[in-house]
Order: sequence, then structure tokens, then C-alpha cells
Amino acid sequence: MLNTPNPRIRLPAGVRDFLPPAAARRRALSERLLGEFERWGFERIITPLFECADVLERGLGADAHATAIRFVEPVTGEVVALRPDITPQVARLVATRMNGEGGPIRLCYEGAVARMATGARGQREILQAGVELYGAGAPEGDAEVIAVAAAALAAAHVPEVGLDVGHVGLVRHVLEAVAEEAQRAELAVALRKKDRDGVARAAAGLPRPLRALVEALPTLYGEPAAVLERARELRLPPPLRRGLALVEEVLEATAPAAEASLGRGGVTLDLGEVRGFDYYTGIRLAGYVAGAGEAVLRGGRYDQLAARYGKSSRAIGFAVDIEAMAEAQSAAGLPLPARPEGVLVAAVRDRRREAGQVAAALRAAGHRAAVDLAGPQSRRALVAYARRVGFTCVLELSREGAAWLVEGAAAAEIPAAAVRRASTGDGAALELPHARAESAPAEE
Repeated sequence: MLNTPNPRIRLPAGVRDFLPPAAARRRALSERLLGEFERWGFERIITPLFECADVLERGLGADAHATAIRFVEPVTGEVVALRPDITPQVARLVATRMNGEGGPIRLCYEGAVARMATGARGQREILQAGVELYGAGAPEGDAEVIAVAAAALAAAHVPEVGLDVGHVGLVRHVLEAVAEEAQRAELAVALRKKDRDGVARAAAGLPRPLRALVEALPTLYGEPAAVLERARELRLPPPLRRGLALVEEVLEATAPAAEASLGRGGVTLDLGEVRGFDYYTGIRLAGYVAGAGEAVLRGGRYDQLAARYGKSSRAIGFAVDIEAMAEAQSAAGLPLPARPEGVLVAAVRDRRREAGQVAAALRAAGHRAAVDLAGPQSRRALVAYARRVGFTCVLELSREGAAWLVEGAAAAEIPAAAVRRASTGDGAALELPHARAESAPAEE
């Protein structure tokens, strides 16, 4: 008989539990991403879940600042905030704890962030992994981080992966030139939607050269060479032309690594993206995978961020939304990570101590192993339970001897001498049977 859920036992809106299958997918993704980052020379760090609100908020963009969850820390009375983003924490760390270190600093991280706004998926707690590169300018630093981003997207093993690269120069130039706040806000909304008619309406009354640039922005998206060619045809001031030249140089430097990760056509260029124009200072990037409605990777260059914590340093980085990537994997039908080989040791009462010794020896030999605690049950039920919780096979210690139980509860006798050796610490004396390591279907 199923228990009736107690409505008083609940979670806050926007957070959730992950049962073993779902947790395994997210853990595997996290480790795969961090492993990829480390292969590029990035070192792992851990930052706190919450910080003094005034310190954390120095480094937040307007969107993140609005979503920070604040509360009063009961011991000190300080107003603190749960981190809505890890990037400003890294900036603080680089500017203070690592202030004396020379040369480029490559750091990576993973952890949960919490936000007031629920977003498209109704989530307030988001699992992230990301990289931050400090002390490297453009184009070299940009090219490296874009290449790492492409490798991170490829590591998800999801079909139809793409990386969108942009530069904030054109959008910032346009929006800063619009004096009227209401018109600027209307224009930003239309540009975000790439609504050409809406952009044209919002641009009414602007000087003709500026209006021409504004109306071109929604079209500056697609294959990089074609986008750059269209952008060069516009009447642009010298700083914007230098920005285009930088984008072209970065894309040329990135192309071999990006194509190796994503294939030809996996990188697009968007010079009309509004998101983050007031936060980023140059290149920006967004990564997409099939099955996710929004970008699963976002980042860019923020050369002014560390200065807010007392040290001027060029910087570029990105963060990956692990939860969105995991959902995309599930939507694509990708299997759950394979569980490592494991043994459940079941024993009659007078062999329980021996069962513990055998399990310890198996663990020492590198296997997953645990003693069955459920008590007497049929072999079929025992094997079904073992498979459900991730054990490949069952080692049965009965009064008659010892046997391996595998798929279908078939039994294969084990020599008594091998069991004795295992019980004295030699786990290698037991040769595990070959069995299908798949688990019973489980809901993520």
C-alpha cells in the first residue's frame, strides 16, 4: 500500500530533489565539464554559497542584482545574499586572495546558484559549472575561452549543438546614443526579440545614420563571414570598425578548435544581441543544445569586473547550466551514465560477519560492494533489488556454500577457498561474473 503524501512536507517553490538516476546524470555532466576545463589548464576553486550582500553585489549585473535573495545573518546581523552568479565571487577572489599572482590565471568551478526570479523552467536553484580566465586580453584570451566553450558543449554529447559569438560594441553604441529612456527601453525589447518591424518603430525620429544602424542590427546574425560582410557595408565609426576587426581575428583563431568540437557551421555570429550589453565589455557568447529552449552556456568579456574589488584585470569566462544540459540529454534519449561494477553480498545470519569481511575486501580491490540488510528473501527478489539500486550481481553466502547470482537469479558456485581468501582481505580472489550492468528503468 502506498503512503499518502503529507501536504505539509514540501519544498519551497523553484527547488527540487534529484533521485539517484537524475543525480547521476548531473554529477556525470559536472565531472565531464570540469575534466574538460582541467585539460585546458583551468584549476578548480570553491566559493561560498552566500556572502555579504554589499560585497557580492559590487560585481553583479543589473539582472543578477535584481534576482539576488537576501536575508539577515542571525549571528552578526549582516545583510547577506545567496549567490545568483559565481562570476563576481571569482572576481573578488582574484582581486584579493590572488592579488600578487602574475601571469594569466585560469580558474574553474561548479556549484549551485540561487535566484529570486523563476525563469522559463520555474527554477530558483541552478547548478552551474564554468571557467574564468584573468590576465589575458583579446584576441588570444577570447579565442581560448571560445574554444573551451565549444569543447564544453561537445562534452554534453547532445545532438545539434551550436555556439553563438557576438560583440557588445554595436548594441551599446546604439542604446547609449538614444537619449530618451522610454525609447531606449522599447528599442532594447524589440532588439532582444529580433523584431524588425518593432525596431523600425522604436527607431523613428532618430538621426538617419543611427537609424540605419539600428534597423540593421536584427539582420546581423548567422554565418560569421556573411554577417561581417554585411556589417562592413554600414557607416560605422572607427571604434566599431576596430571591434569588427577584433571579432574577425578571434573567430579565425578559434575556428580550428571550434570546428573540431562542433563541426563546420557550429559557430554563428550575432552582432545584434542585447543581453548583457551593460555588463560585458567586448566578446560575448551563448551556447545552445537541442532540447533546451534557452542558452545552456552564457559568458563574455568583462574587463571592468575585478576593478570593482580593487584590482584592474582583463577577464573573460562563461558558465554552463548543468540542469538545462541534463534535461536536454534526457529529451534526446541519451542513456544514464553507466554504473560501476558492484556486488551485493547476501548471507545467512551465521555468515554475516564473513559477508562484511568479503565486502570490505571487494571495496579494497576497487569494486562497489555492500552487505544486504533486508534479511531472507528469494533469489529472484534479491537480484531484482540489487539491479534496482545499481549492483551488477549478488554474492550469496548460504549454509551450503557460496554462489554468484546474476540476471534471472541463475547461480554459479564459488570455490570455498576463494571465499576464505576474500574474507581475509584478498578481494582479487573473487572473479566477478560478467553481467549486464544496466539498471532497471528509473524516473529521473
